[in-house]
Amino acid sequence: MDAAHCYLEGNADAVEFCPHEPYANLLAASTYTLQEGDCPSRSGSVYLFDVGDVEEVGLNLIQKVDTAGVFDIRWSRGGDGGGNVALAQADADGCLRVYKIDETEVKGCSLKEVAGEKISSSMCLCLDWDPSSTSIVVGLSDGSASVVTFTDSKLETVQEWKGHDFELWTASFDLNNPNLVYTGSDDCKFSCWDIRDSPADNRVFQNSKVHSMGVCCISPNPSDPYSIFTGSYDETLRVWDTRSVSRPVNETSLSLGGGVWRIKHHPSLSGVVLAACMHNGFALAKVSDGKGEVMENYNKHESLAYGADWYRGKDQKRTVVATCSFYDRLLRLWMPITDFST
Repeated sequence: MDAAHCYLEGNADAVEFCPHEPYANLLAASTYTLQEGDCPSRSGSVYLFDVGDVEEVGLNLIQKVDTAGVFDIRWSRGGDGGGNVALAQADADGCLRVYKIDETEVKGCSLKEVAGEKISSSMCLCLDWDPSSTSIVVGLSDGSASVVTFTDSKLETVQEWKGHDFELWTASFDLNNPNLVYTGSDDCKFSCWDIRDSPADNRVFQNSKVHSMGVCCISPNPSDPYSIFTGSYDETLRVWDTRSVSRPVNETSLSLGGGVWRIKHHPSLSGVVLAACMHNGFALAKVSDGKGEVMENYNKHESLAYGADWYRGKDQKRTVVATCSFYDRLLRLWMPITDFST
């Protein structure tokens, strides 16, 4: 069921609900627009919306921050108040930027940039926070990855290595071991690195045989320390056991009919994921006992499906999802028809 929608001023590519109380009503969205011509440029914006509560959902714009073209945004994992809740941005200028929530009685909540650092001459394509939200891994367009610490509102690159031959579209920390980083690339390789000392010399594993096209997303399962989901341009969602990475679990794979650009795990239901499937809209899927099934498809966007996330507030009487699509610049809030209690 559709709840609200709006059009952004640039090509929409990412949406993220704040996972922390009391800010679960905050939704961030980002855009990336290539201005072609004699002097091409990549511009973008970060939007902050108040979506209200699940009883009365809407898209109330709080703030729009103009910046370079944004490829990815992520809220920090840890946080016990506005001073510690952060939103990180990876952009086309090779910069990593971090915003924190600035809360005043007069203006309410807004984003305030507290750190920004140009970490590469290549474009920053993706990012992820470690479990303690003190480090960020960034994937770069030249196939490299960087680990950047974030302490006292300062960013410092502590590791950088060339792990792939082409664009590094996805990078993720292990949720239980912050010394491990997973990466996926246009070179079809799914890799894991130990970042304690010279990651390039400490590759834990690399699978280059299963994904027939580029690896777009890597999403560790928060309810299983050994389970990782991957998505690829080859239109397949796969589930892996990190203790045996020669092939997916029980050959588990699920065709979603479009390149699997983003995978988001349900906040409380193990094995239930929301996937952005590029040319085939969005899908709700469930994986259990080595089997996968599509529970619901959502095709009310008319362009590339890139951004997707679950509302994570304490009030879970109704499931709310945010999705966005690229060229039509559309952001939607909707409620799945799937009965998750069965």
